[in-house]
Amino acid sequence: MLMNFVMGLSMMAVCLLLQGFLVIAALRYFARRQDQVRSAFFSAMRVTVGLMFILIVGNVCQLVAWALLFYALGEFDTLGLGIYHSAVNFATLGYGDIVMSARYQLLGPLQALNGAMMIGVTTAALSRAFAEALKDRPFVTH
Repeated sequence: MLMNFVMGLSMMAVCLLLQGFLVIAALRYFARRQDQVRSAFFSAMRVTVGLMFILIVGNVCQLVAWALLFYALGEFDTLGLGIYHSAVNFATLGYGDIVMSARYQLLGPLQALNGAMMIGVTTAALSRAFAEALKDRPFVTH
């Protein structure tokens, strides 16, 4: 059980580093396009979609990293099955159609916790971009 915590917390640290790098990259992408963000609404949304894409790629990379861990531990016969299970855990869906062995089952909830936190970081960065893109735009005229 202790080894599960060590593996899970180590993977969470790797995911946090990855997410941190990608949030910085995404915000730099957004900052370099401030002139487009301040111009037409659709230009601002195009830049925001680009930011969202970078952040989503980061989340997908994290769930693949977890899947690689599960696969390396011998939990799944194929990497594809590991990726599916990892995506369900990371998104906190909890389908339960595929479960890990009792030996490593604690890794599932740890990944779900990690996914909830990292999706929260993604949401915060995207919310910041939306706020910036929508700033000073008159939506209601009187």
